[in-house]
Amino acid sequence: MNRRELHSIARLIFKWFFRVSVTGTEALPAHGGYLLAVNHLSRLDPPLIFALIDRDDVTALVADKYQKHPFFRWIIQIVDGIWINRGEADLSALRQARDYLRGGGVLGIAPEGTRSRTGALIRAKTGTAYLADKSGVPVIPAAINGTDGAIWHALLLQRPRIHVQIGAQVDLLPIKRECREATLQRNTDEIMCRIAAMLPERYRGVYADHPRLKELLAYNSQPNN
Repeated sequence: MNRRELHSIARLIFKWFFRVSVTGTEALPAHGGYLLAVNHLSRLDPPLIFALIDRDDVTALVADKYQKHPFFRWIIQIVDGIWINRGEADLSALRQARDYLRGGGVLGIAPEGTRSRTGALIRAKTGTAYLADKSGVPVIPAAINGTDGAIWHALLLQRPRIHVQIGAQVDLLPIKRECREATLQRNTDEIMCRIAAMLPERYRGVYADHPRLKELLAYNSQPNN
């Protein structure tokens, strides 16, 4: 099986077993590298994003624990996934990701670093902001809701609803050595608050009371915005 065949199968699965709605696809660049930063609720999220983006250079950072599972390993190899050890600062994986982005590829990434066990946003790591700075590519935020519990509903042939909203490119501060950690954290919070602003309230988790999220929600509520 090749990438295009896998893409077609993924799209058919989501068409048959789920009711997926997507808004904001016009924000996705047709060419060139970018980071697609998404919240992570379910194992459905990566194949969903893969199915939605009609480009042949979409891949993702994948926890290396899945190398132990032949089926998952096979799928990840087809899409040129980049294995990462989530238990440490995996600089080798980050360099591969940086080079992939500089080469014009699309990298899906969950800033939280793992699936949320709470059903809402958890505290993100700074790796996405770091990669954006090192690769020089834009960050596009995307918010997924409805995938939590969706697999079981699909198995019961209930066709659960899933919504994906894609936002505008996030403007990030340049990272300077003298304030590196603070800027990485600021940029990470900006990415996560952009995602949170596109989610229903119950999904906003640890960012629900973040001052930047409140600014974004207030701006979005104004007429003509």
